[in-house]
Amino acid sequence: MKKLYWIFALLLLFFVGDRIGGYLLHQLTVKSQFRYSRMYQGKAASDILLIGNSRGLTFYQPYIEEITGKKTFNLSYNGMPINLAKLLVQDYLALYEKPALAIIDVTMCDRLNEPLISGFSLYSPYSENLSKYLIDSLPTTGYAGLLSHLYRYNSEVFQRSLFYLNKSDEDWLLDRTINEHLIQDVGNQEPKIDVMPFELAELQATINLLEAAGVKVQLVISPYYPPYVDRLTNLPVMKAKIEKATGKKVKDYAKGITDVKAFGDYQHLNKYGSKRYLDQLQQDGILPK
Repeated sequence: MKKLYWIFALLLLFFVGDRIGGYLLHQLTVKSQFRYSRMYQGKAASDILLIGNSRGLTFYQPYIEEITGKKTFNLSYNGMPINLAKLLVQDYLALYEKPALAIIDVTMCDRLNEPLISGFSLYSPYSENLSKYLIDSLPTTGYAGLLSHLYRYNSEVFQRSLFYLNKSDEDWLLDRTINEHLIQDVGNQEPKIDVMPFELAELQATINLLEAAGVKVQLVISPYYPPYVDRLTNLPVMKAKIEKATGKKVKDYAKGITDVKAFGDYQHLNKYGSKRYLDQLQQDGILPK
């Protein structure tokens, strides 16, 4: 009997410690200036919604707001898959008045990324959509987060929220120039990109959500380092699949920037390059003037 008391005491200690620890980490998440924390705290109203993976960070918010006079919000994250973006778009539209415009970099539709979706479990208390997805599609993560509140915070996403606890994340963009090693090594690269039926369906569902809310949707391919994109030979095939599936034109800027100093690496513009790219988007009527 004494042993049972010890077991119950340890279980109670675990439960209480977990809930206290989860509460404290929750408070840090709530106070963070990380974009998703701000979104779920009602601090992310915008005129222009930006959606992508790490390449979506090319939509450099301070400069967009400078040249358009419009408020922006960027849902992009490193490795963001389109099915996670769809869940976040659902939540955004439920929380805010509709933005006038959404821009999606369709190269985000090249992967599944279940580990990243699991990492967003810290926001599941705010999102029925995310919570249901985790239970239905990633039950280990979903149920573990219900059992242990601390478990929700065991991710890079939470670490990012801590990093941006006291500073804005709207300046999260490479501020370096592609190095000589990458320049010389580009001939050894064999990049591939493709989109599967599931990603096409999720992209279409995301577009449908936005357009049903009255949001204008623009699809783009942001610039790549020119010698790299020359080797990305199946990118036109991916673009054609997306245009056929969605019935929407994809504005292709893959080779739109040729200045070497505009790139931080093969796939990402730096701040200088982003400004040149955004000027093009405005000249072409994708961004408002």
